[in-house]
Amino acid sequence: MHTYKFTHRIACDADIAQIIQIMRASIAENMKEFLTEQEIAAAQETMGLDQTLIEDGTYFIIETVKDGKTIPVACGGWGKRRTLYGGDHTKGRDDSLADPAVDAARIRAMYTHPDWTRRGIGTLLLDLGEAAARAAGFKHIELGSTVPGEPLYLARGYVEFDREAHLGANGSGNTVIHMRKSL
Repeated sequence: MHTYKFTHRIACDADIAQIIQIMRASIAENMKEFLTEQEIAAAQETMGLDQTLIEDGTYFIIETVKDGKTIPVACGGWGKRRTLYGGDHTKGRDDSLADPAVDAARIRAMYTHPDWTRRGIGTLLLDLGEAAARAAGFKHIELGSTVPGEPLYLARGYVEFDREAHLGANGSGNTVIHMRKSL
């Protein structure tokens, strides 16, 4: 197996089309081991692009070089706003800024292209987000995990504190696991 070096940079508006492609591929393939097709469709209602992360400069693109070409393989980041999860379309958002003295930062919108899973990219994204949130003065960090994401977050020291059950438009369930850890 070839060993690839992964680099990161802050996402910009020009990356949006590639971010959406990574998100769609990740949702379609990486959740199959954990969820039915109907549950994946229901989960998509609370997932997707959140442009405030790009505007805030808190969203990363992970890239590698393959066949001499730099390609994006994952995306994810952290949020300094109160919204815990979801895309631009998600109902119930609170885009007001969090206060680092009393509020938690958020790990947000982590997606790895299915061709690049199990290579430490999720851990890299968590390290980047946690370090940036810590540097911004946050003492705690929270996230809204999907069922497939939960094992990574547990392994990285996150602890569940709540569980939300949503009913998708198709009648299938979608679970969002609220998790946190100290920075």
